[in-house]
Amino acid sequence: MSIYLDYNATTPMRPEVLEAMRPYLDSRFGNASSSHSRGREAKRALEEAREAIASALGAREKESVVFVSGGTEADNLAIKGAAWAARERGRHIVTSAVEHRAVIGACRALEGQGFEVTYLPVDAEGLLDPESVKRSLRTDTTVISLMHANNETGVIFPIAEIGQLARERGIIFHTDAVQTFGRLPIDVDTLGVNLLTISGHKIYGPQGIGVLYVRPGTRIVPQIHGGEQEHGVRAGTENVAAAVGMACAAKLALESMPTESCRLRTLRDRLEAVVLRRITGTRRNGDRDQRLPNTSNISFQGVREDSLAVALDLEGVEVSAGAACASGSLESSHVLWAMGRRPEIDGGGIRFSLGARTTTAEIERVLAVLPPLVERVRAAADFGHREPAQTAPASSHLREP
Repeated sequence: MSIYLDYNATTPMRPEVLEAMRPYLDSRFGNASSSHSRGREAKRALEEAREAIASALGAREKESVVFVSGGTEADNLAIKGAAWAARERGRHIVTSAVEHRAVIGACRALEGQGFEVTYLPVDAEGLLDPESVKRSLRTDTTVISLMHANNETGVIFPIAEIGQLARERGIIFHTDAVQTFGRLPIDVDTLGVNLLTISGHKIYGPQGIGVLYVRPGTRIVPQIHGGEQEHGVRAGTENVAAAVGMACAAKLALESMPTESCRLRTLRDRLEAVVLRRITGTRRNGDRDQRLPNTSNISFQGVREDSLAVALDLEGVEVSAGAACASGSLESSHVLWAMGRRPEIDGGGIRFSLGARTTTAEIERVLAVLPPLVERVRAAADFGHREPAQTAPASSHLREP
């Protein structure tokens, strides 16, 4: 049986979630927009799920929860919707160089439509200085979008501090909390956000469902038209079964979060300490303390990350390489590139992300397999120069304001 250490990519659905969803995949299949009894039954289930997720986010009004297809759609709806809604006040957006592809992609699309985007740098540990955010703001800044925690390194950004700054300036503030919901306490008022993204499949729920939290009074322009579902913000028949499943997963995740965070941090620290001590030429990517308890990103000098990820897979260990293969050319992670890492010098980054099924025995197995495997991959390495991934802005656009 394989050892799965890629929980930041997706998580296995909990049995309780599947059971909660099952009736709405079978007998309770109604369309929530239908007026007959089966439709009303679906509508009640949808609204109960909305209320449960609003409560999990510390939101006072369930109407602030908008169901969408996932994190990517939520990010696009938040950034594009807010930018277009506020376009008469200004067309300047602030984000960071290490955001998820969904955020960077949305910002790039807006640049092609006459908006200007500042991509803030991070330091060598992946940390974002709130002062750099403050210096980047202009009279025409209308939207700030910064992730709660990075999906590759797990580094946590000071969202609450930035939220206060955004409130003082009257700027719409969005955070992608896909990696933190269910792993860290989240309260939308404490964070000071107008818009917040979460996703079902990161919390042991179903794929294909996500939520955009929209603070009451925050205007966004819909990006999908054709119906009045989701309070007119997102047209289309709602996925009732997935919404019910996500609400169930959120409840279970919050209940287990305190003990699970401690358990995973212990396992992660064991894995990381032994790897850094036992294997030469290794380096942690990301701040040691300000990061998610389940995430460790390590560079192995003289190793291409794709080669090591494949070798681990053949040994039954599933991880994520900090690079992507596009059109046959290997590209470095834009996150590690922004942190000043260079693959030809520091080596490729491997992300180990732990979760509910990770055991001590599995970590010890990885620690037994990894050192000799790294040596074999190093011996066979063809380690050439690579450019940063094209999902990141060009380096000339990464600027300290």
